[in-house]
Amino acid sequence: MAKPLKIGIVLDTSLDPPDGVQQYVVAIGEWLRGQGHDVHYLVGETKHRDLPNVHSLSRNITVRFNGNRTTIPLPTSRRKLRRLLSDEKFDILHVQTPHSPFMAQRLVLAAGPQTAIVGTFHIAAYSWLNRVGNKLLGYWLRPSLKRFYRIVSVSSAAADFARQTFGIDTPVVPNAFDYQRFHDAKPFPRYRDKTVTILFFNRLVPRKGCGVLLEAARQLAVDPKMPPFRVVICGKGPEAGSLKSFIKKHGLENIVEMTGFISEADKPHYYASADISVFPSSAGESFGIVLLEAMASGRAAVLAGDNPGYRSVMAPRPELLFPPTDTNGLAQLLSSYIRNPKLRHMAADWGEQYTKDFDVAVVGKQLEELYGEALRDRRKT
Repeated sequence: MAKPLKIGIVLDTSLDPPDGVQQYVVAIGEWLRGQGHDVHYLVGETKHRDLPNVHSLSRNITVRFNGNRTTIPLPTSRRKLRRLLSDEKFDILHVQTPHSPFMAQRLVLAAGPQTAIVGTFHIAAYSWLNRVGNKLLGYWLRPSLKRFYRIVSVSSAAADFARQTFGIDTPVVPNAFDYQRFHDAKPFPRYRDKTVTILFFNRLVPRKGCGVLLEAARQLAVDPKMPPFRVVICGKGPEAGSLKSFIKKHGLENIVEMTGFISEADKPHYYASADISVFPSSAGESFGIVLLEAMASGRAAVLAGDNPGYRSVMAPRPELLFPPTDTNGLAQLLSSYIRNPKLRHMAADWGEQYTKDFDVAVVGKQLEELYGEALRDRRKT
């Protein structure tokens, strides 16, 4: 793009958690800044992000949504939003959607005619209640949706959900991540032995499926012919206590390690330490950025639960998917990959090459083109 732009990336929830949407926002924002654009983060209640131009615009409350705990904004002062827009004069507002009627919608409706509005749709169906709720939200957001030049989705699963609930067609511009950061990471020395390391990296909530992995590991542990393996569980969440009880009850303390919360700095090193990374999530995934992060190291075979979001990522290699609640099927699949180093290496080599297409530089250029189209359209009107 010839001319640097002033871009406001809008996220109703807090920017503090290292979750998928927040990672997308920061990866895209900092790449755009590196291209010379003036990037601002227009976000809900945020206290701990050490980034330039973070505008915390609301107080937020915690709710359950799409099988997760998240935050939503309380009604934001329209005067405050108009003052920000008047001071900054953004060329682009890039809204992460579904968005809130109480912050992002007010921001979009207050934006002047010189500002182009684009969006990225991030979620997929989790339950029938989730579908109904988002359909109602779509009606509520109709005033702001009319201002968008275009909304793109991070995956085909998200695009299907946008069509079903918001009644909009959204081309896919995939999720993005910093490929080089994960590709260049070195494994931790303590995992460099001959024991096969199986990694789980996610929140410890039921739909993420850590319990399914532990049950599969229990089945494998009683097979005397199984080569040595360990399971490393990275993450925190409300299931931690019950998972620890399961490990103790079945005598798995010698093969299962629970690390608790892992920092962003250490995360790439855990992925690089794995021989097999397993993501048994059952539903509610619009994409699966964790799959890309795990594959980028080029060291691990990645096995994923067959839900719509993960399926869209793993479409070229469906044999790496498994029914996410089928513990017997997962145990059999793991057994094949534990016993067969060649199979692991082939899957790892494929993932290393495949994930290059999701690097933030590749996706960022697509978004720059979208911004240019949106601005040209605004200038016609």
